[in-house]
Amino acid sequence: MQDFKLYFDLGRQHIADLAGYDHILFVTALCLRYTVQDWKKILILVTAFTIGHSITLALSVLNYVNISTRWIEFLIPVTILITAISNVFQKNTEQRTRVSMIYLLALFFGMIHGLGFSNYLKGLLGKQTNIVSELLAFNIGLEVGQLLIVGAVLLVSVICVQLLKIQRRDYLLFVSGAVFGIALLMTIERFPN
Repeated sequence: MQDFKLYFDLGRQHIADLAGYDHILFVTALCLRYTVQDWKKILILVTAFTIGHSITLALSVLNYVNISTRWIEFLIPVTILITAISNVFQKNTEQRTRVSMIYLLALFFGMIHGLGFSNYLKGLLGKQTNIVSELLAFNIGLEVGQLLIVGAVLLVSVICVQLLKIQRRDYLLFVSGAVFGIALLMTIERFPN
């Protein structure tokens, strides 16, 4: 049970780590287009991200997938750029983009993000062959951390749109633009030489 708590805490801290703010930016961009009333869609969306993250994390830890860390660190902000751009091109905030497409993107981008943490997790697990409980604990912690970020994003959205009366489309464009700008800088800095 102690190992479960350790890996659960690692997962939660991994996603909500301010030093590794790329995951926070991604989750923010991913759920910006939704409102509190869309909580079921958001839950499915972040779970799709977690599933993708889990798949490549497990494959990498078990040495089935091995991709250069430099390329993964470059691709992570690219996923943020694409997600932020998809928000900008959303024509009407009331009519959500096709659900299946955004879920597939979240799943695929989760796979890229999962590879970003795999080397650290490999170091923790060592030569263990039975990693199911550790990966489960880590991914449950990851999901909880994501939901905390989603809650914070939705709270800020409610404050800005409902209390401060900022137009929903303007809010979406402003925050997506800010996320895009930060991710663009990260992409340039991390471009593999």
